[in-house]
Amino acid sequence: MVGIAQEVAPGRFRESYGRYYEEFEVGHVYEHRPGRTITETDNIWFTLLTMNTHPLHFDNAYAAKSEFGKPLVNSCLTLAIVTGMSVSDISQKAIGNLGWNDVKLTSPVFVGDTIYAESEVLSKRESQKRPTQGIVTVRTTGKKADGTVFMTFERTILAEENRFDAVLNEGFPKLEAELTSAMGVHGHVLPGEKAFRLYDTFGLPL
Repeated sequence: MVGIAQEVAPGRFRESYGRYYEEFEVGHVYEHRPGRTITETDNIWFTLLTMNTHPLHFDNAYAAKSEFGKPLVNSCLTLAIVTGMSVSDISQKAIGNLGWNDVKLTSPVFVGDTIYAESEVLSKRESQKRPTQGIVTVRTTGKKADGTVFMTFERTILAEENRFDAVLNEGFPKLEAELTSAMGVHGHVLPGEKAFRLYDTFGLPL
């Protein structure tokens, strides 16, 4: 989990999570915390809420006669939890989640198992259509507390570049030109909502 306390006023701090595009490095591995122990309520409620009627997830008598001998945790639940574990590291600053790929279920998960997750950055590139954004792909691995890998998948996000750093490194005129071109406006005459967002994000007078 990435947590940064930013001072927004003297003696006042605001928590911030996630990463900008520039902060991802191919090959880096992020261990996500905290972990999560799966409960029977988690499994039954999620299964029935999502209209999955397979009794292996909520019928103890049925599950006792299966090769597992007890109910299985719904794999869509573990996919959701593992993805959620990665958000504060991977996608809390993302513009959008572009999709999952190559989801593999390598070991069963049971009620009472404690699970953790980690993500490795596989690739990153700047967007060809969105000049202030980039595409990042990670491989996320779900592990039990004993180290058993029960799930892997690739996830791709649309990440925002840190425009505040651009202001510091390249100067405000370049950012102003990009905004003017993108919004079809002139000078500092920006639509109210976008002007407020820019001021709130960068503290720039418009």
